[in-house]
Amino acid sequence: MLSYPATIPLSSRTLNHLAERIRGHRKQRRSRWRRLEPGWQALLALAHLRNGDTYTRLAAGFEIGVATAWRYVQEAIALLSSVADGLATAMERIRRLAYAILDGTLIPIDRVADQRPYYSGKHKHHGVNVQVIADAAGRLVWASPALPGSVHDLTAARTHGIIEVLSRADVMTFADKGYQGVHGSVRTPFKRRRFRPKLSRRQKAVNRAHAKIRARGERAIATLKTWKILNKLRCCPRRATPIVQAILVLHHVEANRYAR
Repeated sequence: MLSYPATIPLSSRTLNHLAERIRGHRKQRRSRWRRLEPGWQALLALAHLRNGDTYTRLAAGFEIGVATAWRYVQEAIALLSSVADGLATAMERIRRLAYAILDGTLIPIDRVADQRPYYSGKHKHHGVNVQVIADAAGRLVWASPALPGSVHDLTAARTHGIIEVLSRADVMTFADKGYQGVHGSVRTPFKRRRFRPKLSRRQKAVNRAHAKIRARGERAIATLKTWKILNKLRCCPRRATPIVQAILVLHHVEANRYAR
């Protein structure tokens, strides 16, 4: 088998953060000898999440079994997701923003036995729906647990209580046409409907200004998907939520923002 050197576009701060969590977990459990030291296990998990390396490739590179590689990655994901912020905690920061941007994204998955709930008619493939909240600069602030891909963005936002919490906190929030019908502090663009006159010049100007603001939210989604594991999840869809939460924690550590 051939091998080659590779890099992970992350700082040592992120590696050390995860390694310390693994080290503390082993100490708490009084874990015995392991094939990999905490630092190497952290590197293994980051290679999987950031570069999207498969377990087979990781096992060959770290000279361990495939089952061991899977177990080490899942342990790291569980440790990170356990400290991920919920919406209530994130709102302590969100309510201090000038305004927020709400958007949804579909994370592709492999086809599963129960396909219908995960098939998105909008995107024409299977996936899970994740709601993302960004700040005025387009930086990722929070990402929701994953729901089946067939769930509409507005339904997903209501299911997670995002609309209610943002409105109660009176946070001005910009969202796209998929969130039409919401009330409170969430603002959506004007939408031309069937059998109705065309949009006025003022409404078109408002929509252009709204689009410029909302486009910054795409940066947060792009930031989330720089973690190659999210290009296509090849695991049980129920594992999507802890993976997204683990990535959110690592992203904040890497950006040196909101780290816990």
